[in-house]
Amino acid sequence: MKCLIIIPAYNEEKNVYNVITSIRNNNVFADVIVVNDGSKDNTYFEAKKAGAEVINLNENLGIGGAVQTGYIYALNKGYDVAVQIDGDGQHDPKDLENLVKQMEKSNFDMIIGSRFVEKTNYIPSTFRSMGIRYFSKLVSLLCGSNYYDTTSGYRLINKKAIELFAKYYPKDYPEVETIVYAYKNGLKVKEIGVNMRQRYEGKSSITPLKSIYYMIKVTLSTLIIAQKQVY
Repeated sequence: MKCLIIIPAYNEEKNVYNVITSIRNNNVFADVIVVNDGSKDNTYFEAKKAGAEVINLNENLGIGGAVQTGYIYALNKGYDVAVQIDGDGQHDPKDLENLVKQMEKSNFDMIIGSRFVEKTNYIPSTFRSMGIRYFSKLVSLLCGSNYYDTTSGYRLINKKAIELFAKYYPKDYPEVETIVYAYKNGLKVKEIGVNMRQRYEGKSSITPLKSIYYMIKVTLSTLIIAQKQVY
């Protein structure tokens, strides 16, 4: 299958080169594009130095806008599958081959690289763990199936899902909402166990205060999308 790896990146100059290099060292079957989400640092130049194609956004759209930009690119270029790998180095590209194989031999439209569908070495903080469990229970209730890692951004989608997400994709903290949106539109979603690493450099932009805002906003957005008509 013709595969595109999408790396959304905002101020990841210390990480993006290593992320791209790691992908190149482990996966020769996929094209790589970095969506530089209005970074104020040298993310663009580091991505180009690593040999990736770069879409340079003039302003920061947020993770959802950056990922949707990648999906629009994938749709226009005729890719069969697209996978999101974050620019901070937490997603291990060694797992990608297995994710692609799982999609090839199944009828699933989206496969999530999950930290919790089976036991791994990943141990989140107490507060983060509470949030993950909360959203997993919310999505499981709305979709009628068990989900364990609804906040994971490590995702592989097929052409049907690319077409759907190119038309609409949540702008802020989209991971939870997109599972419900996919379910509402008849897509089949599966979780596959993967290893998650600590980010190479820097720290997450999600502070405790932002986490509270995140939980409230995403809950409301997810409940709203669950009531919408399919597209």
